[in-house]
Amino acid sequence: MTKCSFCKSVMEPATGTMYVKTDGKILYFCAMKCEKNMLKLKRTPRYVKWTKSFEKGGAKGVQ
Repeated sequence: MTKCSFCKSVMEPATGTMYVKTDGKILYFCAMKCEKNMLKLKRTPRYVKWTKSFEKGGAKGVQ
């Protein structure tokens, strides 16, 4: 199973979106929420509270 490139949640097979950048890098997204946060709003997963990266302690100084 693949993981979402933004929130790191496990995605079921045949769900989500695969986005291919011009440099050949492949990004997987579980929802439009994750896709917009990464590509359009250019947010870092460490500083978004609902992602797994934040839960691991990636943003200790952010309140």
